[in-house]
Amino acid sequence: MKVLLNEPELINRIAIGDREAFAQFYTAYLKNIYKYVYSICYVKETSEEIVQELFLKVWENRESLVKVKSTKAYLYQSAKNLLFDYIRRLQLESKILDVVELKALIGENYTDNHFSYKEYYQMAQHAIDLLPEKRKQIFKLRLNDDLTLDEIALKLHISKSVVKKQLYAGVSFVRKYLYKHGEIIAVFLYLTISSRVN
Repeated sequence: MKVLLNEPELINRIAIGDREAFAQFYTAYLKNIYKYVYSICYVKETSEEIVQELFLKVWENRESLVKVKSTKAYLYQSAKNLLFDYIRRLQLESKILDVVELKALIGENYTDNHFSYKEYYQMAQHAIDLLPEKRKQIFKLRLNDDLTLDEIALKLHISKSVVKKQLYAGVSFVRKYLYKHGEIIAVFLYLTISSRVN
């Protein structure tokens, strides 16, 4: 029969990499943490994803768990932070999709605008050059080399989530730059970039 450990002992065992102790920890908190996340987002798949990400992070940072004063508070706060990060990503993706929908508003009537496509292309290239080096590299690998997010992650030895986050940040910056330094027609060029992000 498996002996259940008290929490301080459980935490100490987890900190040194004891997988059985972590399994007990996971089982003890899983149900309530899931209910908490679900009560905020009401999406089963999202709740499961966030809870799994939470416990993965706990395991990855297990050595620091012994410094936590309240394990319960730590888990709930971490779950809340992950959920808010998820919501912010959705909001950013929504903004990008909003711009893509403007395609319907851009037609032949804009081709006589005093800005030429070439000028907008140069403007976009300048905006891309202003990106931080790593973000610019990711942006160009997606745009110029047409690599998938997985391929970029593999090439740069980083996670897919980092690639996606950096790519969306890059697209958002270019979009704002084009709006600031051009007119609505600038979206025409931006569409050629943003349509290749997803």
